[in-house]
Amino acid sequence: MQLNKVHAVTTIDLVALELATTADHLLEVAHGMEPEDGLIWVYSGNHEHGIMAFTEDGIDHLRHLIEEKQSATN
Repeated sequence: MQLNKVHAVTTIDLVALELATTADHLLEVAHGMEPEDGLIWVYSGNHEHGIMAFTEDGIDHLRHLIEEKQSATN
């Protein structure tokens, strides 16, 4: 039986700071990511529509997507 080994996630705002970009940019980049890519939605009373958050693997996946996008435009 496989157990979920995710013990923490980082919200999109904090990931944007870490990657020196904006949350809006990450929303575009992350479009199409799935939970198996490291994308998790977090819901609360203040955010009933959810906040995007990422596992460590998800942040790595975002880095890769950003690099691909930059390479395609150069």
